[in-house]
Amino acid sequence: MKTILVTGSTDGIGKATAAALAEHGCEVIVHGRNEARAQAAQRDLIDATGNPNIRTVSADFSSLAQVRDMAKEISNLPKLDVLINNAAIATNHRTLTEDGFESTFGINHLAPFLLTNLLLGLLRDSAPARIINVSSGAHTSGHIDLDDMNMARNFDGWGAYCNSKLANALFTCELAGKLDPNLVTANFLHPGVIDTKLLHVNFSGGSPVESGAETPVHLALAPEVARVTGRYFVNRQQAPASPAVDDRHLMTELWRVSTELTGLET
Repeated sequence: MKTILVTGSTDGIGKATAAALAEHGCEVIVHGRNEARAQAAQRDLIDATGNPNIRTVSADFSSLAQVRDMAKEISNLPKLDVLINNAAIATNHRTLTEDGFESTFGINHLAPFLLTNLLLGLLRDSAPARIINVSSGAHTSGHIDLDDMNMARNFDGWGAYCNSKLANALFTCELAGKLDPNLVTANFLHPGVIDTKLLHVNFSGGSPVESGAETPVHLALAPEVARVTGRYFVNRQQAPASPAVDDRHLMTELWRVSTELTGLET
């Protein structure tokens, strides 16, 4: 039985992904901003799927201390086969995290960057394991300004979201290059334009959340992608990513800056 952590899985694409994985017989770790939300989703998923193997963890990703605590809790598990970094926000108002970072950048990039690195030991011990980062087609409109990661100048909500999704893509590709694909793979994806609260910050409409879960579930379970790494997926197929993802300098510098900002030991 595969053990799979899905961050941001109390609603939207994350909850639909967790449900689909539970229906496939996986042990699913549901993550929410707080324990009450996580436990409510746990009850819903057990009732909906009949799978009792649903665990919960909680952490507010606007706090890197809470991310560290959650990683420590998960590291005590016997194994972790798949990590799906799905949690994200979109906002049109510039706010700061507990640690002083622009919230979109902090929650969408720094939190999963830190969580993933803290769980790498467990993932390697559970090999073959997979890391799946839910990015977006919006990453193609992103721009990483290494001198103004917090968008203190000229903040724009949609721009901040696009930038964070490009950061997800760059992080994935740099991570993939550091890992042995026989042990751990790392890929990123566009889930589609999905009818979620996040989409409705800037747009309306969208496909059902079940559609958004299809590519994350495929990357988590499909045997044909077992050794595929550092790739971008759309509709369960490899697709071309933004040319910015090929910028080696940007990739390595983003990793360096992210390491410093999260206090990650190198």
